[in-house]
Amino acid sequence: MKKLEDVAREAGVSASTVSRALSRPDMVSEATRTRVLEAAERLGYRHNSAARALVTGRTGLLAFSVPSLANPFYAPVIAGAQDAAEEAGCELIVVVTDGSPEREQALFTRLAERVDGFAAAAPTSVGTQLSAAARRLPLVTVNRRVRGVSSVVVDTPSGMGALGAHLAALGHRRIAYLGGPEGSWLDPRRLSGLRAAVPECEVVALGPYPPEFEAGVRAVAGVLDAECTAVIAYSSTLLIGLLHRITMLGLRAPDDLSLACADDLSAAGLAMPDVTALHVPAAEAGRRAVERLLE
Repeated sequence: MKKLEDVAREAGVSASTVSRALSRPDMVSEATRTRVLEAAERLGYRHNSAARALVTGRTGLLAFSVPSLANPFYAPVIAGAQDAAEEAGCELIVVVTDGSPEREQALFTRLAERVDGFAAAAPTSVGTQLSAAARRLPLVTVNRRVRGVSSVVVDTPSGMGALGAHLAALGHRRIAYLGGPEGSWLDPRRLSGLRAAVPECEVVALGPYPPEFEAGVRAVAGVLDAECTAVIAYSSTLLIGLLHRITMLGLRAPDDLSLACADDLSAAGLAMPDVTALHVPAAEAGRRAVERLLE
């Protein structure tokens, strides 16, 4: 089994430099880190994370929580986070909260001694609980702001305003907003951004809905009862369900009902040519969350 000293000889540097390159890459130049990593790869050396934790007090492990893995919006978020973690020489574990504040808090507590930091996408805990968690370990929230906690927030409220203005320019004056999920910090801000951008329109708020296909199917009845001519959904998964249902009813988009959503599914390889969608930099949000966590 190769040792750290073997890597040092192979790379032509000291053993302490190898240790820093593997445990604290911010303390060495990029050229030195690259040389050490290449030497370690040639020798098949694997750094002992337990030993690193004893020496540095760090495990090299980061946690990233998401409400659900069924929602394809989080796939690029996780991918961006993982890229940033790997570039920093860390490992990323993904945990699922199911949108439960209790489960979220239990994960914070259980992992506090095992990880160097925690990023939480759309956390549902109350602000005081998140602030307390941030005092126990480094914490970054995604799409949630809490006083005293670092955050990365995608500006979808402004995007909602742009979608509303687009629909208003097409002549729509009664727009349905399919909001959610339940307890979302961002959702009322999306709705406010939409209403502020189109004072000439009546915005009918429906929901909250989970980001699920079946929820979109169920939402059609409310949209038709409200006699709306356009729909904006917070989730493209939700909107796909709605599009499926109106098609089954013999309605067409955009001829009978104009459709828009606050994210897109391009990363999942799904195309919705009859839907106007925001491009959300989800991967960048995940990357920035990990970068801020490391800082």
